[in-house]
Amino acid sequence: MTKLAVIALGGNALLRNNQSGTIEEQEANTTETLENLIFLVKEGYNLVFTHGNGPQVGNILLRNDAGENQYGVPQMPLDICVADSQGGIGYMIERCLMNVLRKHNLKRNVLTLMTLTEVDPNDSAFNNPTKRIGKMMTKEEADRLNKEKGWIFKEEKKNKDGYRRVVPSPEPKSIMNCEVVESNARAGTIVIAVGGGGIPVYTDDEGLVRPSEAVVDKDLASSILATQIKADEFYVLTDVPFVYLNYGETNEQKLEFLNHTDTLKYLEAGTFGEGNMAPKIRAALSFIEKGGRQSIITESKKLEDKSFGTKITMEYDVKDLHKYD
Repeated sequence: MTKLAVIALGGNALLRNNQSGTIEEQEANTTETLENLIFLVKEGYNLVFTHGNGPQVGNILLRNDAGENQYGVPQMPLDICVADSQGGIGYMIERCLMNVLRKHNLKRNVLTLMTLTEVDPNDSAFNNPTKRIGKMMTKEEADRLNKEKGWIFKEEKKNKDGYRRVVPSPEPKSIMNCEVVESNARAGTIVIAVGGGGIPVYTDDEGLVRPSEAVVDKDLASSILATQIKADEFYVLTDVPFVYLNYGETNEQKLEFLNHTDTLKYLEAGTFGEGNMAPKIRAALSFIEKGGRQSIITESKKLEDKSFGTKITMEYDVKDLHKYD
């Protein structure tokens, strides 16, 4: 049977840390990433792409702020900003993918789907904002916006002179319209869904769908989508070729294979950074716990070479690793 895979594109797939974020930069990055993934189409996979929106949704909020201050244009709430980013980024990925497919003489339909993610309105995350969005700011800029807008900022660990806004990031419960994603993907259409983790909503006591002021983690939401559509494989693309122990230290050790027991042990020990790799590993672990065949964490340009990437499965026999190829 044709394999169905969900591929969560990391932030660097669209925008690199040293870039200003022009559309030319984002389109070039997106095209390069898709070129690295086109082998999956050639191998006959049915595919669903998801993506983040951290820098983009933060920039949308800043544009909203500038419009209100200079021209009196009412600001839009965070869920609308997530929807804006989902549509814009999805369009860019869809158009770039159509061009890459044409270059390789491949015929597939491509569909961007506005996707809603259900969250719990009582999630404790609403009392502890942690999701970083928008561009890096100086302490003076962050303090000014905190005073003027009540926005919350946290210092970036990798840049002691930089601060980024943080917003609530509740746990995703389910992806709405997942049946539409699955039916289209299994029919051969490449679907782009759950952009930016999905537009966060909740269902009230009367059964009405209400907006939620938050940004959902895209890897966790992608994992839930992969489970709901019964995907065979789940790929989390980031900026490193493997998951590492003691990353960046002299005793750094790559982990090419992880089973459920060892992965859980490392997570419980706090081995992986909460602001970086730990959420990706939790997302990968959740997928296999709920029946997925395997999760792979790597960078896009290494994915085609199966000697790269950390493969996470429930169990494995080191004498028979080829069965996870």
